[in-house]
Order: sequence, then C-alpha cells, then structure tokens
Amino acid sequence: MLACIAAAATQLACSAPALSQPAVVAREPSLTIQPDADGRFHNPPGSPTTDKTWRDSAALWWWFAFGAAKSDLQPAMAPDHALPPQQAQAQLAAHRDEDSLTWLGHAAFLIRLAGRTILVDPYLGDYASPIDGIGPRRFAGPGLTVDQLPAIDTLVVSHNHYDHLDLRTIARLPNKDRIKVVVPRGTGTLLRESGYTDVTEVTWGDVLDLGGALTLRSVPAVHFSARGLFDRDEALWSGYMFESPRQRLYFAGDTAYHPTLFKQLREAIGPVDIALVPIGAYEPRKLMTGVHVDPDEAVQLAHDLGARTLVGMHWGTIVLAREPPLEPPRRFRAAGRALGFADPALWVMAIGETRALPPAGSVPAPAVAAAPGS
Repeated sequence: MLACIAAAATQLACSAPALSQPAVVAREPSLTIQPDADGRFHNPPGSPTTDKTWRDSAALWWWFAFGAAKSDLQPAMAPDHALPPQQAQAQLAAHRDEDSLTWLGHAAFLIRLAGRTILVDPYLGDYASPIDGIGPRRFAGPGLTVDQLPAIDTLVVSHNHYDHLDLRTIARLPNKDRIKVVVPRGTGTLLRESGYTDVTEVTWGDVLDLGGALTLRSVPAVHFSARGLFDRDEALWSGYMFESPRQRLYFAGDTAYHPTLFKQLREAIGPVDIALVPIGAYEPRKLMTGVHVDPDEAVQLAHDLGARTLVGMHWGTIVLAREPPLEPPRRFRAAGRALGFADPALWVMAIGETRALPPAGSVPAPAVAAAPGS
C-alpha cells in the first residue's frame, strides 16, 4: 500500500520547485507524495472519509458561536492540570542534561534528544485563529511562555492549522537565523516571512540530519491543511519520527486512524520507543472520523507502530470539538489497559511538566502483541 502513495522520489525531485533542503540525507520513494494536477495534496489510499453534510458542519459552528455556554469553552480544570510557571521552569532545568519531554499544552512540546532541543507545533498564544479575540481560545497553559523557553535548535511543524502553527508564537522566538526549521511542503513561505532563514520543506519519506546523531523522518498522516477558505490541501501535512542512538520517538501531529498504514510503517522503519498521539477533538465522529483519531484509535495507532510508551496530547488546552474536556485521558488509559499497556507506559502529563525519556528497551512491550500489516 505504501508504494501506492505516490510517485518515486526521483520524479518528485524533477518536478518540484527548488526548495532550501540542505539537510535531506535520504528519501524513501514508497512514501513520497506529489500534489494532484490541481496542486492539492491527498491522504494515503484507504484513508477514512466522512459522510458529513454542510448541515453537520454548520451545526458544529453554530454551537461554538451561539449554543455553547462559557463553561463549555472555558472549562474548569483540576489545579494540577497545569504546573505553576516556577515549577515548570525548575523541572525543565533539572532535566537539561538528559533526553526529556516537556508538554507545553495541546500538541506543543519541547523535545530534548541527542543534545538537541526541538520545539514542535508551537501554539503558545491565546487564540487559535488568524485574529486575536476571535475564534477558539486557550483555557489552560501554556506550560512556559516564549520568553521562558530554552534556546531552540530545531523548530518542527506538522501542518499549517492555527492550533499547530501559531505565527504569533514563532514571531517572538529569538535567534531566528540560528534555528533550523522543518515544515511540510507548501508551508515554508509562512516561516520565511516570519524571519527564519534555514527552512526545509519536506515530503513524506524525507530523512533529515539534525546534527548530533539525530535524524528526523517525515511520515504520512491522515488529515488536511488550510489557513483560509480557499487553500485546502495546498500544503502537505505530516507526522515525524525522531531517531537518535538511544531513542525512536514518533510525533503524530494530527491524524485519523488508518487500518494498515501505521502497521506498515512499523514494518518498514521498525518499532518506536515512545509515541506522542492526539487524544482530543474527536466529537462528533461524523465530522471528525476522517481527520482526528479518538482515544481508542490513538492507542491502536501507537500499538500498530509497536510503541512501548504512549503520550496523550491534543487535549486539555483549547476546545475544538464537543467531547467533554476530561473524557480523553479516561478513555486513553482504558484503551491502553485493554491492549496490555501498563499504567506507567500511558503518560497523561500536566501542562508544563517535564519527564525524562525512558531508554530504548527499558519499558516492557504491551501484553497484546501488535498485528502485522496487510
């Protein structure tokens, strides 16, 4: 199935516009994708679709605009849902010399691997929209402000949605000329216009050398892109594999479930040690099944990849759908236990929390073996 995703890499190299990609060290032809004749990208063959109508979409937007109570959009969370800034900074400092993970809220993370500090999907602002004061608003976090972040070596973006690529956040990052930026194909202009000079646009299958014995591989995701009304799918979307001598870490970005894709990625690339998977923004399923996994599917996805440790993300920060705000972690843990994961392997982090990454092979495999791809 992976071989059907798109044309060979050599064909892509001949037809694509010249991009600044000095760090691309390899490309897997079976994963490579090109836009259709109309310039729009597409999901892998066999991806789920939705049977929604315009009325279904209108009903959700009506709820957000007029039907939702303030408590629906700005729910009260437990006091330990987000760490106080001083505690978040202290935890980060305590782990500065080891491989670690810091959840900044939603899908934003600081990843420390092989001596490199990576910022992924930086949404640290108040609103996930083009205009402050309008649209979905953060109700928790961020774990650290832009001014409290350590020096960033690499900035990685999975796709161009406002809750993953916040231009107000990236505009405030210092040392833009020294940060290596990795974005899916079609998104680089936004970063260059924000002052970044070392911008690499990737397509699925690209492998980049991030330095310090750390590589990054772009892998398929089942989603879409858009920042306006008329640019849907003009830019690519991606998941990523970070690989160091001690860790293989998967970051899903946004994705729906696929019955064979993630199993075949495991067979082609190998199992992962830790998987960062989205567990929120999944209701109503009629609208979301083709773009967002629910918690059960998130666990299944990670299980398909052969992951040992799972980290729930894309929840508890901003309301983007209609599930109860505390439902995702409950369902995530229950689904994990059902597939044989021990509780210590199912991470539900506090916003701002930093944890050391377990060494490869130190976490037992789940009791239920992963099935082969087909």
